Amino acid sequence: MTEWRGLEQAHEERADAFTRGRRERAATGKTHPVDDFLFTYYPFRPGLLRRWHPGAGVLLQGAAAEPRANWKWYRREGSDSQVDAAAFSEKNERVIRFIGSLLSATRQRPAHFGCFGLHEWAMVYRQGEHRHVAPLRLGQGDTDAVVDGNRVACSHFDAFRFFTPAAIPLNQLSPSRENQPVLEQPGCLHAGMDIYKWVIKLGPLVPGEVLLDSFELARDIRQLDMEASPYDLADWGYAPVAVETAAGKAEYVRRQRGFTERSNALRERVVSLLAGPSIEIERDLPDCSQVSPR
Repeated sequence: MTEWRGLEQAHEERADAFTRGRRERAATGKTHPVDDFLFTYYPFRPGLLRRWHPGAGVLLQGAAAEPRANWKWYRREGSDSQVDAAAFSEKNERVIRFIGSLLSATRQRPAHFGCFGLHEWAMVYRQGEHRHVAPLRLGQGDTDAVVDGNRVACSHFDAFRFFTPAAIPLNQLSPSRENQPVLEQPGCLHAGMDIYKWVIKLGPLVPGEVLLDSFELARDIRQLDMEASPYDLADWGYAPVAVETAAGKAEYVRRQRGFTERSNALRERVVSLLAGPSIEIERDLPDCSQVSPR
């Protein structure tokens, strides 16, 4: 592979464009309720996005003299270098199997489109203090009334765990870390955002293009997530998707379907990089925080 330096440069430029706002705000102390989420909820530095990997099985010609030859999970092959996929896979075998199993199972399930983003509303239900500084678009009382008047059916544990105590018994499902492989479904916005997390944890096994595509998907999903939330984000230039109305629900589902298609295409790409579509579900969930993405 002789064109790898051009691919690396293009990757770095694309990553820099994605992280520019975050890096500029970090220098001024400002925050953004939509864009900063991917750097606070997911504990990955912007620099990780900038690090390009070719993926497993790609020989980088003339790279043995480059700094990347000394990166963790790389090995030299004469004057060339490549990802040491065998070493990474041996070290992280159980977590790789879990990620592949989860993504494979999720993309094969039917998508559900009846949640209407009410998880964000359930996170502020009957509670005076909220996670975001933006005001509630409808005020506390009318926001609570929206939750009371709609079916709450969140299937994603990492959204459900932020429900207020009063909202927890309203959810028709009981997501947990243990039943995540069973409940995860491709219509869920948070499951789509999490592809970025799983790709990061797969580190050098995944080509840089897949990493940045997963980040871009997560960024786009997060925008809808907050536009459909109870918060008033007019000061940041966002118009609400008013899911308390029939028109807002229809708009939410239309965009949700598009994200389902994009997320399933990414899941298929990632699974194909691991062990194909026939991975069995891993029931014994490992601690994924132990994966070393670098």
